[in-house]
Amino acid sequence: MASTTPFALDIPTCLCIAFALSFMPIAYFLGQTLIPSTHTRNRILFSWHAYDALTHFFIEGSFLYECFFSYTNLPASFARPPYFLNYTDRAYGAAFGTGPSARLWQEYAKADFRWATSDATVVALELLTVLLGGPAALYVCYLLWKSSRSTSSAGVRAAAKAKLWLVAPALATAELYGGWMTFAPEWLTGSAQLDTSNPIYLWFYLFFFNTLWVFVPVWVLWEATGELKRAFVKAEPAGVDGGRKKR
Repeated sequence: MASTTPFALDIPTCLCIAFALSFMPIAYFLGQTLIPSTHTRNRILFSWHAYDALTHFFIEGSFLYECFFSYTNLPASFARPPYFLNYTDRAYGAAFGTGPSARLWQEYAKADFRWATSDATVVALELLTVLLGGPAALYVCYLLWKSSRSTSSAGVRAAAKAKLWLVAPALATAELYGGWMTFAPEWLTGSAQLDTSNPIYLWFYLFFFNTLWVFVPVWVLWEATGELKRAFVKAEPAGVDGGRKKR
């Protein structure tokens, strides 16, 4: 789609970008502080899931807030179905807000216009992301902390690790599904609501901020596959095939 809003690196834009990136050093600091240095992979996993949870709660949570509480009144002649929240005389979304979170999403909406309004598909996905994905990422952080503590017993660490490799791949799969359902409809319709002509919007707003939730979840699934394989190989007694002894 052709560019409609030129990129301008003004103070509001800088503040929006800084806020969106600020959770990365916070998550890194938490991982370095709460996970022992001998558990490098757990530190990486903790930092990612901490960043994941913070993003879901504070950034995407603010999107939902704007979708449900920011609106403008419309004349009856402008009303067109489907009606968000069944209001025939209102248009909802960050485009009609005035606070900092509205400005944040107005900035991102320069790359993907759906985030300026209450697009029903996007809102439905974000409800799952914020209400389920955020708590799940926080729970993964707790399990990583618990399974890495040297003061915990071997049984406690093993139980935490077992839960970890159940919840983490489930969350990673959900993240990949959410990304697919966010962008696949646009790809199938020629990216009508995406600004792919501006390199900043394309490579920074759309590519960088979204493919993080592709590359890292794929890595998490890879690690989960290795953990599952090692668990079954270790548990499988020698000479046993399908639960029966070989003859």
